[in-house]
Amino acid sequence: MKRLLHIPALLIAYSLIASFLIAPAPLMAQGGLDPVDILKPLGDQWPVFAGDYSAKRYSSLKLIDQSNVKNLSLAWVTRFTAGSGPNGTAQGGGGGGGRGGGGAAAPIIVGGFGKGDLNAGGAPRMGGGILMVDGVLYMSAPDNAWAVDARDGTVLWHYYWKTRGGTHTGNRGMGMWHNNLYLEVHDDYLICLDAKTGREKWKKEISSFDQQYFSSVAPIAIGNHILAGTGNDMDAPGFLQSFDPETGERQWIAYMVPMNAGDKGLDTWASLDAARHGGGQAWIPGPYDPETHLYIFGTGNPTPAYTTGRGEGDNLYTCSIVAVNVDTGKIAWYYQTSPHDTHDWDATETPILIDAPFNGQMRKMALTGQRNGYFFTLDRVTGEHLVTGKMGLVNNWALGLDAQGRPKRNPEKDATLAGSLVNGDVTNYPPAAFSPDTGLFYVHENNSLRISYLIDPDPRGSMGLGGTMSGGGLNYGSFLDAIDYQTGKVAWRHEIGGTGGFLTTAGKLLFGGDGENLVAWDPATGKPLWHAHIGSAGNAPETYMLDGHQYILATGGDQLFAFVLN
Repeated sequence: MKRLLHIPALLIAYSLIASFLIAPAPLMAQGGLDPVDILKPLGDQWPVFAGDYSAKRYSSLKLIDQSNVKNLSLAWVTRFTAGSGPNGTAQGGGGGGGRGGGGAAAPIIVGGFGKGDLNAGGAPRMGGGILMVDGVLYMSAPDNAWAVDARDGTVLWHYYWKTRGGTHTGNRGMGMWHNNLYLEVHDDYLICLDAKTGREKWKKEISSFDQQYFSSVAPIAIGNHILAGTGNDMDAPGFLQSFDPETGERQWIAYMVPMNAGDKGLDTWASLDAARHGGGQAWIPGPYDPETHLYIFGTGNPTPAYTTGRGEGDNLYTCSIVAVNVDTGKIAWYYQTSPHDTHDWDATETPILIDAPFNGQMRKMALTGQRNGYFFTLDRVTGEHLVTGKMGLVNNWALGLDAQGRPKRNPEKDATLAGSLVNGDVTNYPPAAFSPDTGLFYVHENNSLRISYLIDPDPRGSMGLGGTMSGGGLNYGSFLDAIDYQTGKVAWRHEIGGTGGFLTTAGKLLFGGDGENLVAWDPATGKPLWHAHIGSAGNAPETYMLDGHQYILATGGDQLFAFVLN
């Protein structure tokens, strides 16, 4: 009993939550990453895509702070090569003093059903979340995955998937459950790897390669569920699926468009056939609320994307924030950020969950800055709209807001035969971050205008993203925005180039890329405090603690960089 008195109350609370919400794992699967650990605030490890289930990307680590960030220096750097290297070995080794400094080789594990002739090889496109569990980093790129020593960057193993082809976008990262790693590949398999060896345990086809789906989402482990989405811009339904973490058997599937007569939302489509071909792909991971047992994520654009082949309704549940019950896949609530989208305004930027004051009372909220150039604060329990704020200096596609705080599409900004002057994506998939120290939400803002031409006037519409072309691009700058979630107003802007996303820490620091450098800013003001020239960032920076050192991790090109205090 005396020992119990020394256990922090917070840990007791986590144990109670876990006992109700997370089913116990069989003894045979113990070890590695316990799903209960992901319920803890983000600290020493980085166990899930966004660090923890809230997706704030706010680390409790504060060894590196504003007083000493100027002393950050390179601990190691590793360069990676996709595909098979010489003599059947993986490429990549530690640098900057790591024990793999000479480009040490590691075993390569090969899977897949292709011949290898369709794999890109060479420099990988690294742009997803990187896991850090028990001193090992787990990272991925299209058709590739690596385990890397978090102390010095040495590659421990390399998994290489021989693809059958298909659309190859960036891979968003992996998921982990005990000693299992989960990877999606673009020719539509969910693969379970042994975290220690990289060898396959099982693989399951999760969508139709013949229909040209592609699978690139970072799977999310929640209790005894592995949640996985798919993507494409063809005329096919979007869906989220849950799989058994040990066997890969599907537990449920949740479609993001109506599939049968009588389904909710069908009245927002021209017909059942239009709905069944309506898109709404779930291609970016979301956060999880353990109190409500809801997984909250965004859906993609409707199809056909730019033309009129789907009627004039809202086209649910495309371009929406959707909350589903993890055990059943049933939709608990939704909020549509772009009703009847005609601009490819996917709502797939990862929402952030916070508990914070709102109008004088504590509130449980979801925050999201969207591709359409609007910021939203929602009640995460009910989906109730609380705030809408406008982002972007030249955002002109909407006429204003409706009674639910949703942007009202201006039909004159749709693609036309003569051409319409309209803004481009104001933000995209690189993840935003939130600091409870400042109460500010940090997101990338692009400012551009283009002329959008309709080149297929057939009222049935073109397939997928077809039917338009753009010209006359004008750029008005790219910024890091800090947004007040209570008002939706931009508190400050700092001009930057491209970015892979952001990280905030209890050391009162904000990390991200500016197009050429990894930068640390003051999150209250946007003042730059430190930078390192690593090239264009591919992913959002991360942080972890190991052997008494706090590391800052970031990618630049085909390299992974780790920084510590000198």
